[in-house]
Amino acid sequence: MGIRILSLSKNEDFKKVLSGKKINNFYSTIFFKKLSSKYDNNLNISIITKRKLGKAVQRNKIKRRLKNIINSILKSIKINLNYSYLIIAKKNVLDSKYNDIKKSILIDFKKIL
Repeated sequence: MGIRILSLSKNEDFKKVLSGKKINNFYSTIFFKKLSSKYDNNLNISIITKRKLGKAVQRNKIKRRLKNIINSILKSIKINLNYSYLIIAKKNVLDSKYNDIKKSILIDFKKIL
């Protein structure tokens, strides 16, 4: 049975994760915290793109890129399922190469382990 990827849905969960630890890089900020209401075999990851990053088409492109990166990272390393993650994208994601973004986010997820 594979890992099921879920998104945070409650405002309380977002606030709790934002009060946790964070890691910054050139492309994103990753917040992570252990939530008590979390199920065992699910991965809670939410991706946020702020309105100042561009119009809806550009913001959706950023989200798609980051979702694909997360899926490829799941195949290569084991992500800690005890945490809930919140990824806030930065403007550099839109113009940078896919492999550069993937490398920096992969390094950050290895730090979390």
